[in-house]
Amino acid sequence: MTVAELSQDLVWAAATALTVALVAFAIDLSRLAGRRDEERAQQSIAPAAERTEALVAAGPAPGGAATPTAAGAADADGAGPAAGPAPVSRKAANIGVSLTWLGTALLLAAIVTRGVAAGRTPWANMYEFTLVGTLVALAVFLGVSLRRDVRFLGSFVTALAVLFLVVAQNAFFVAATGVQPALQHYWLVIHVGVAIVATGIFTVAFVTSVLQLLRDSRDGGSAVLGARGWRWLDTTPRPVQLEALSFRLNAVAFVLWTFTIIGGAIWAEDAWGRYWGWDPKEVWSFVVWIVYAAYLHARTTRGWSGRRAAYFVLVGYACVLFNFTGVNLLFNGKHSYSGLEPGD
Repeated sequence: MTVAELSQDLVWAAATALTVALVAFAIDLSRLAGRRDEERAQQSIAPAAERTEALVAAGPAPGGAATPTAAGAADADGAGPAAGPAPVSRKAANIGVSLTWLGTALLLAAIVTRGVAAGRTPWANMYEFTLVGTLVALAVFLGVSLRRDVRFLGSFVTALAVLFLVVAQNAFFVAATGVQPALQHYWLVIHVGVAIVATGIFTVAFVTSVLQLLRDSRDGGSAVLGARGWRWLDTTPRPVQLEALSFRLNAVAFVLWTFTIIGGAIWAEDAWGRYWGWDPKEVWSFVVWIVYAAYLHARTTRGWSGRRAAYFVLVGYACVLFNFTGVNLLFNGKHSYSGLEPGD
């Protein structure tokens, strides 16, 4: 087995571990949703229990007979009628987190071996960009989970990760080779590396905004999302909390994307003698910057919050995806990939 073949096998191993993690996170959400149902049932029983206690405090009914309600209110131990629901084990979520760490480690090993096989930094084409971008998204999720409980994002981050890895393996794969002379530059490491990190953070922020919209619709009485099959949304944080998390992530990613554009301009002047040439990739990178700049401005100075802010994030991430796929596949330019051959 060659190093390049080992890299591919490690990618599939990572996808397998992340798939199992996805199932574990889904089981955790299902259990949490079940607990919420029990809590609601307890809340509906509580008023009846309070009425029973009032009757007991008022004394026996006329004639000295105990009231039927009071007679059946207490159990043999005298504990009372309302016992709270048993706490739900988060073992499945913890297993999901552990498997996500494993999948991330396997993916990191796949990327390293890919770089060894190619003899260069492993993010010079769409296949490698997808692998590293997925790695960053997973790392962001795991990093945030060290500071706060964001296990509710696990199912969705791992689902996107598996989707990206499968698409990379089946649609974007190219052999591990060197790159053209113009790309043999330290700016490949800096410029593209920072762009990948920004994209990974944008991905997690996108997932958070999607959850925000779903939870907000359910809380608002949506006929579709109000169905029992969507009760797991009740286990996620409130929309305002999800929006705050998405805003923080997008703010960090925006700074990195700004540096991406500046670094790209510096590299373009060094390689082609001009800072800006309206190349399709340059134009769409700027479009991404404009959308997220408008989002941050509207969110911080114009009071745009809630659903409007979330829709802004969705539009921004759609531009990120098009910049990565559509520009590379549909347009010809200095930054576009020639088919699926290595390129910038």
